[in-house]
Amino acid sequence: MAVRKIVEIDAEKCDGCGLCATACAEGAIEIRDGKARLVSDVYCDGLGACLGECPRGAIRIVERQAEAFDEEAARRHAATAASPSTEACGCPGARSQTFVPLAMAAQADVASGDEGAASRLGHWPVQLRLVAPGAPFLRDADLLLVADCVPFAMADFHARLLRERPVVVACPKLDDAAAHVEKLAAILRESSVRSLTVVHMEVPCCSGLLRIAKQAQALAGRTVEARDVTISLRGQAIDSRRSGRA
Repeated sequence: MAVRKIVEIDAEKCDGCGLCATACAEGAIEIRDGKARLVSDVYCDGLGACLGECPRGAIRIVERQAEAFDEEAARRHAATAASPSTEACGCPGARSQTFVPLAMAAQADVASGDEGAASRLGHWPVQLRLVAPGAPFLRDADLLLVADCVPFAMADFHARLLRERPVVVACPKLDDAAAHVEKLAAILRESSVRSLTVVHMEVPCCSGLLRIAKQAQALAGRTVEARDVTISLRGQAIDSRRSGRA
């Protein structure tokens, strides 16, 4: 062991919200007995991606005697861990869930004569910052990365885009873009996502979602087939292009 930087969690301040656990791509933090805990020194890289996520200021970086960070061990842990650290983190809103297969919902719509009635959403959560990189619904998936405003503008979003696809939503203007890049990169590294469709509004700031997607691929060291869909303020798909392996 040697002195190095590592996460320290103040249990008195921690309220067990689980945001730090979902922010940690290495799965170094779990919620146990309603409090965030460091699973193992070897899983913590000491870079502090979790710091900005804690609303209680319960996390800090300290220097102490600790086992060296083991990147390969952390990667294996996180891959098998979509685990208690992120799925059963004590926050119901962050726990991964998969619903009835979407094809069944679609068949029910056809049978009822109303193809627009049933929700196509097949999992939870949908907020990018809350999705576990190793969540089961990401395996071999054609992932949608959607700007928050799109489903409000696009009346047929479920029927046209969401059918049989997992989705993560984010706002490139109001959210922490750097955190989104890190989380999406972790998803690309740790899951077997096959393709990525970025759906954003026509307003200039919303195109920042494309930059997040490209930076995440560069950070992950992995590119996937990509598509860019632009939605007008009136909810129409005004541009759709395949960008290849961006």
